[in-house]
Amino acid sequence: MKLSLQDYRSKLEGCWLGKNIGGTLGAPFECKRGVFDVSFYTQELYGEPLPNDDLDLQLIWLNAAEKYGTAVNARILAEYWISYISPNMGEYGAGKNNLRAGLVPPLSGYYHNLYRDSNGAFIRSEIWACLAPGHPEIAAKYAYEDAIVDHSHEGVYAEVFCAAIESAAFVESDTYRLIAIGLSYIPEESGVAKAVKTAIESYQSGVTWQEARINVLTAVPGSFGLLSTSAIDPQQDDVPVGPIGYDAPSNVGIMIIGWLYGEGDFEKSICIATNCGEDTDCTAATIGSILGIILGKEGLPSKWLDPIGDTIKTITLNVCDQGTRIPTTVGELTERVLRLAPTFLGTEYCDLLHAGEGYQVEMNEGDQLFDHPVRINAWKNKSFKDTLSLSPFGVKYDFSIFNAFIDYGQDPIVSAGKPRTFKLVIENNLFMQQFIQVKWHVPAEWEVTPGTHLSVPLEHYHCNIGTTEIEFTLTAHQLNQPRYDLLIEMTSVGRPTKGIVPIVLLNTGN
Repeated sequence: MKLSLQDYRSKLEGCWLGKNIGGTLGAPFECKRGVFDVSFYTQELYGEPLPNDDLDLQLIWLNAAEKYGTAVNARILAEYWISYISPNMGEYGAGKNNLRAGLVPPLSGYYHNLYRDSNGAFIRSEIWACLAPGHPEIAAKYAYEDAIVDHSHEGVYAEVFCAAIESAAFVESDTYRLIAIGLSYIPEESGVAKAVKTAIESYQSGVTWQEARINVLTAVPGSFGLLSTSAIDPQQDDVPVGPIGYDAPSNVGIMIIGWLYGEGDFEKSICIATNCGEDTDCTAATIGSILGIILGKEGLPSKWLDPIGDTIKTITLNVCDQGTRIPTTVGELTERVLRLAPTFLGTEYCDLLHAGEGYQVEMNEGDQLFDHPVRINAWKNKSFKDTLSLSPFGVKYDFSIFNAFIDYGQDPIVSAGKPRTFKLVIENNLFMQQFIQVKWHVPAEWEVTPGTHLSVPLEHYHCNIGTTEIEFTLTAHQLNQPRYDLLIEMTSVGRPTKGIVPIVLLNTGN
């Protein structure tokens, strides 16, 4: 199915305007637990939306994608995160703290992060969907790279789920089918999937949205709605109190409640999501963006558009240091995405030579929108869920003729005299054999088994799937620093490429 430039522009504007509408409606009720009765904006807006970090973060990702294109990855986003995102609360702060300690994604999103299962990732999913309309497999890939900067597990699943839905919404409008597409990209046993299924079951059973809210918050208890209270009152509501930071499943479930019980009506959907409480600016903004994509700018009610206008208001960005260009209007943001998309999608999906006005985007449709195993060769299939199943302790580095995956196996800490094991996986990017020389750079008093210098064969087998796995045991016999920076140097014999894999270990005294 083809998407014209005119329709693409309308759906992009609908996405960002819907995001601003929902975020502005829900912001005054964020971090509050309870059932509300909101039917319109509750503050004077003077023609501008409220500032919203949900959109702010994506403006930084836009800048990264404009510079690096399809090469943008978690490590690049991490550098932009440290440089241009100012807040230090929750998972934002934990991720930045880990990054400053030298830990790269996905370690930065997992290690010592109570909020790794929270909401800060799925709220910034739209940019990847808007750059990959009708291609949820592409949107999910970059949503994963985005999320692992400061989240893990449920926090990651939530962003992948939303990005897949939002991308598919450019070509598909059926609510249940869109939800099924999103679910196809995440683990069936995940908390996010459980929350979504609970919301669906509640709606189909005929209970009210208020009862559906209780069902979701009971099935996957969270605590986001208690962040504004000074003490937890067990009798405050008819729902249990969940672990601190475990909030993505319940809030994605609330977003689905708003969508289902809103029954396609934009106003009804964002109001129900807001009235469920918890992370209200995020839930209302996300459903606002999804419906904005489906309806397009022209399908959004002027009642909701007129009070906020076209302006983008930021609150969490470092705009003093040079290095980014922040759009100030939805129109500018839309135009920049339109200009970037051909580079991001490539000629396979974007027809720049299309006769007529602008270009066309070739979108997937039907069953192509679902995640499904792709046949690599006669012996192997590959699915996006394989990516989500990767260890949170594993870091991937891409080089021109091979890739390297280093798995820490556990938290990135080192203890004197205690051996710890690393797994190094090297993947062949060529259709020919290679010999890879592997060299460890460690302090003189440290021991590496089977050795600091190895030469290992790297087969290609057939269809470019050759891999070599090596387990190393590292023992630090003496520690006198708080942090150690190690290196694995890999060289393909007879070739100029040299791959450097850094390893950071923290001496916590344990």
